[in-house]
Amino acid sequence: MPSFRNDILPLKDKLFRLALRITMQREDAEDVVQETMIKLWSQRETLDRIDNLEAFAITVCRNKALDHVKRTAAGTLSLDEGVSISEGSVNPYESIYAQESLRHINALMLQLPEKQRTCMHLRDFEGKNYREIADIMQITEDQVKINIFRARKTIREAVGRSDGFYG
Repeated sequence: MPSFRNDILPLKDKLFRLALRITMQREDAEDVVQETMIKLWSQRETLDRIDNLEAFAITVCRNKALDHVKRTAAGTLSLDEGVSISEGSVNPYESIYAQESLRHINALMLQLPEKQRTCMHLRDFEGKNYREIADIMQITEDQVKINIFRARKTIREAVGRSDGFYG
């Protein structure tokens, strides 16, 4: 039987990042994670029947976040809080440049359609494979690949259009 403390609680940060990408509001994401944890806790007796507990938790979180967005018509959030630069950046100009680049890419990601944004987040930030993403989002692997391709293409094109920002 899965342990809530050992199997569910360690997923909290992943769930938060996903909820933040969907709701675009830190407080809303925290609420979504709390609701997700409550739902998982209430189902703790049946969690041993779940094959992939992490995928199940992410699915619950995603659905809660989407419901939350529908209920509250969320605004936008600047994701620059939480943006960090690697400590290996020696040159302060490179550090500022990298930070601005991350802010720009985060802003572009917020403009993506929800499915593209979620697929890209799960693949690029959470390291999920196509099958896991398909299970979480309840779509086919081909649809996952298409959404990721379109998201990356949109961001690549937008970065290429941003005159002067990248050089």
